[in-house]
Amino acid sequence: MSSLAVRKAPSAAGATGAARSRPPVRGRIALAPTITLLLGAVYCLLPVAWVVIASTKSGSELFSTFTFLPGSGFTDNVRDLDAYRDGIYWQWMANSALYAVLGALLSTAVSAFSGYALATYRFRGRETMFNVLLAGVLMPPIILAIPQYLLMAKADLTDSYWSVLLPQILSPYGVYLSRIYAAAAVPSDVVEAGRMDGASEWRIFTRIALPMMVPGMVTVFLFQFVAIWNNFLLPYIMLSDDEKFPLTLGLFTLLEQGANTPALYTLVITGAFLAVIPLVALFLVIQRFWSLDLLSGAVKS
Repeated sequence: MSSLAVRKAPSAAGATGAARSRPPVRGRIALAPTITLLLGAVYCLLPVAWVVIASTKSGSELFSTFTFLPGSGFTDNVRDLDAYRDGIYWQWMANSALYAVLGALLSTAVSAFSGYALATYRFRGRETMFNVLLAGVLMPPIILAIPQYLLMAKADLTDSYWSVLLPQILSPYGVYLSRIYAAAAVPSDVVEAGRMDGASEWRIFTRIALPMMVPGMVTVFLFQFVAIWNNFLLPYIMLSDDEKFPLTLGLFTLLEQGANTPALYTLVITGAFLAVIPLVALFLVIQRFWSLDLLSGAVKS
């Protein structure tokens, strides 16, 4: 019996060593989400990498060199883009900044007011109004484009800055997000305490509720800014004067002309690359703001 036990001992030790050498099942399962996220990141970043690299190529290098081989014509491309029609590209960028910044600020303000009111006050028809807003979230923007154009034409506002700004102010998704965030971040006891102290409803909102809603409102601002910056259909329908075009519509006109003038392709690609930089900068700034706000909230708690 003892010799049999001795013979079995090495096999048991070997089995234990083999079990230790194998990766745990939980670790193998955790690799699946990581690989999926990596594939998604590659799928999203590959076009961005192509735009960055293609913007460095001259017209001759664009169609003759390897796709992901950097070129030597970035400064010339920027110079040509700046000289195109006396720098109208920068006018398009200024228009996009005006539409996106002002539209996002107004939309965030309207969303904050509406979301706080829907979350705090009890009145008849509140749930019906909220359900109508939810229906607006599910409705594609293309369905509203023609009715919005007819309304702006009736008010004689087509081909103006207001024709692009006004339809962007009310965001059903922004109101929905603000209502959900206000209900979670603004305790009803705090609002009632402010009323008992004699504060007006406006003072309660601006001094008590709004600071608590800041992270949610930053999110609404970011979503609206990106949506307005990238919006193409609404300006395409509303505007005819190319000096009022945003970047999306201006680059589209350049792309159409590039079908007859291939040299304009480099301007389109360089312009697209420069148009991404403000979005990246905004996201980095707002991400820092989110981190600071979360840290301050943790300290207060």
